[in-house]
Amino acid sequence: MKKEFYDALIQLTEEKNVLTDEPLKNHVTFRVGGAADYFVSPESAEEVQKIIKKAQEDGLDHPSYFETLFLMGMVVFKEADVDYVVLETGLGGRLDATNTVDHPLACIITSISLDHVEYLGDTIGKIAGEKAGIIKPQVPVIYDGHQPEASEVIEKRANELGSPAFALTEDMYEMQKNTREGIDFSFHCKYYNTVQLSIPYIAPYQMMNASLAFFTMEQLRDVHKIPLEKLIEGLKNTHWEGRMETVLPDVIVDGAHNADGVARFVETACHFGKEHPITLLFSAVADKDYEKMIRTVSEKIRPRAVVATEVGGSRVVPATELAEFFKEDGCEQVIAEANVGEAFEKALSLKGDGMLFCVGSLYLVGEIKEYLQKNPEA
Repeated sequence: MKKEFYDALIQLTEEKNVLTDEPLKNHVTFRVGGAADYFVSPESAEEVQKIIKKAQEDGLDHPSYFETLFLMGMVVFKEADVDYVVLETGLGGRLDATNTVDHPLACIITSISLDHVEYLGDTIGKIAGEKAGIIKPQVPVIYDGHQPEASEVIEKRANELGSPAFALTEDMYEMQKNTREGIDFSFHCKYYNTVQLSIPYIAPYQMMNASLAFFTMEQLRDVHKIPLEKLIEGLKNTHWEGRMETVLPDVIVDGAHNADGVARFVETACHFGKEHPITLLFSAVADKDYEKMIRTVSEKIRPRAVVATEVGGSRVVPATELAEFFKEDGCEQVIAEANVGEAFEKALSLKGDGMLFCVGSLYLVGEIKEYLQKNPEA
């Protein structure tokens, strides 16, 4: 061990925060792992940055970008003395940085689809196994139970850990109204019986997500003691960026970037396409099955116009290539425009009195929202 590096670390944070030869099993959920040469617990976001910079300068392994943001976030949450934190895994769950939290109040698993198969596995069951890695002993797990293969894996892991498991199914909620302002639906649960809920989202799949959130709060009612009317109000005023988010009147951005996500998007677009012409702004990155995504869209929706654009840096797919697939699948008015801002303006001009959906990649969502911030007159 280099004493010089240790001495440098205790100049960047308090000595009590730097452990040497520390067994990692003391700090991970599965209680496995050898000894770390240095185990550092920074106390501020600034300390995180300085320690990582020092590790880089000395050629040592250092946290990934996501792990760094997670650590900085946890430090900020501690400094702010927040009441509750909602953590979303970055990739999978079992080996995710967020899974270092040992004693959460609850674990929630939403719908599972074939995504990141090179890391998580090539079947729903394998991916469910990775997702189920977030379940903690005796901690309730609430999950989307509409997929039998995934549910079997999740329930088995919960039983192994003695964790109460609650599967939510689509017969537990019923849509009452779906307009361009959002969805009204009823949700049936044990404690509150039937509750009338509203969400400011137009996609039917958000009823399951809202139900998971509401049911979790029902299970934790003795912890948070938030009145029912406040829970209902909270759902009604929820803001979830990039997921069927309305960014301008009748302009929706959605981060759907895999086959399942696009299928859910199509379900929503078909509903509104019955009364409103649909214009589509589309992009995807090279490691996604964009040809299948385009085929799914083209088979179910007949857009008034399609504008294809480019995102993703080194993973970029040429707009001309994406446009060609739309043409091959029968879309008549298709435009290729590499620049996202110009593509967005073209799509807006083609929207007319209909609706514009921007879909295919979270990168696309991010670039559109950045463009709108810089061009508020759009």
